[in-house]
Amino acid sequence: MTGFDAVLLSYDEPMANSLHSRLQRTLGGTVKRLHGVHGMRRAYRLCAEVVDREQFFLADGDFAIDAAFDPATVEPLDDGVSMRVWRAVNPVNGLTYGYGGLKLIRRSALREMGEAVDVLAALPGRIEFAQHTAGITRFNQSPFHAWKAGFRECAMLARGSEYGMADDDACQRLQAWTTSRSGEFAAYAAAGAREGVTFAREAARDPQRFDHLNDPAWLRERFTAAHGDQAVSG
Repeated sequence: MTGFDAVLLSYDEPMANSLHSRLQRTLGGTVKRLHGVHGMRRAYRLCAEVVDREQFFLADGDFAIDAAFDPATVEPLDDGVSMRVWRAVNPVNGLTYGYGGLKLIRRSALREMGEAVDVLAALPGRIEFAQHTAGITRFNQSPFHAWKAGFRECAMLARGSEYGMADDDACQRLQAWTTSRSGEFAAYAAAGAREGVTFAREAARDPQRFDHLNDPAWLRERFTAAHGDQAVSG
C-alpha cells in the first residue's frame, strides 16, 4: 500500500472479518479495524483517531473490494477536497454508484465534521465522486442487513440527497431499490426501501425523527416489529 493508511469500519456485519482480510490483501498492507462503536457519527469521528496519516482509505464493514483495485495508482486528494468516493456495485438491484463505496478521506475533515443525517455529507470542503468502480457493497448478508440498507438509503433519498443529487437521479434510484429482485435477501431490501420512503414522508413533519436512521437499536426494533426476528448478526 502506498502513501495512505486504511481503516475498515464495522458494526455487526456477518462477513466483516473476511472482508477485512480481503481488503488487506488487495491494499497490500495493514488495514486497521474499528468495530462495534455505537452511533455512526461517533464511529466515523473515531476513525480519525486510529490512523497516523492525514489521508486514508475508509471502507465499510460490508464492502468487498475488487481484487484488481490498485492503490498505487491513487492520487492524493487535492487541496479543498475532503473525500473521494469510488462506486460500488449493488447486489440486489444492479445500481452502481457511491453507496457503500470505498473512500479516501482526510482525518482533519472527520474531526471537523458537521451535522447531517447522511453523516459524511457534513464534511467540510468538496467531495469527489470517482467514475471507477472499486468493488461490491455486500450489505445483503442477512434479512435484517438487507432491509436496513434499503430503509436507510431510501429514507435519505426520499428526504432529499444531502450530496446535491439531481431529483431525477434520486427517483431512478428509489425505483430500483423498491423493486430489488436480484441476489440474496433482495425482497427484504425492497421492503426496507418502501418502508424507508414511507418513514421519510412521516418524518417530514418531525425532522428530528431522521436521527433514528443512525441508531442501530431503533433500526433493529423497527425491522423486528414489521418482519419478525429474522435478523442475523455477526
